[in-house]
Amino acid sequence: MTDRTLPDAPRPATAADVPAVKAVIDAAFQHYIERIGLVPAPMRADHAANVAAGRVFVCGDPVTGLVVVIPEVDHLYLDTVAVHPDAQGTGLGRVLLDWVEAHARALGAPEVRLLTNALMWENQKLYERYGYEVVERRAEGPYDRIHYRKRLNSPPME
Repeated sequence: MTDRTLPDAPRPATAADVPAVKAVIDAAFQHYIERIGLVPAPMRADHAANVAAGRVFVCGDPVTGLVVVIPEVDHLYLDTVAVHPDAQGTGLGRVLLDWVEAHARALGAPEVRLLTNALMWENQKLYERYGYEVVERRAEGPYDRIHYRKRLNSPPME
């Protein structure tokens, strides 16, 4: 992205977007492999299956950011948010997180839940800045994860 205008709202990903989805997720999470000593879970996901299930929403042409969301009975689960490193600092992350909250409200979900690796401290700061609160920290297989939620009656962030 060469200018500072905010991107359009996410659109549903199509099968043609699967290679770009993989590329953005890989680029966004690659640097964590050395830090956490494991391939981050989003890099191991079945992107084609997630797209086919209607869980992936993308921004940009070419795709520079995306979210993977899963509607649950009592919340919207934000499985992945990824912004290509070349698009970081452009406001795309805010667009994606704002869209997730609006999507959750449209679905009637009272909250958004997500998790991040305990060693991804940049993500922890970001989520807390956007009004997410820590629910718990627990080991899940080889991953040390911090679980967050944001109740949608929370005031919007400035």
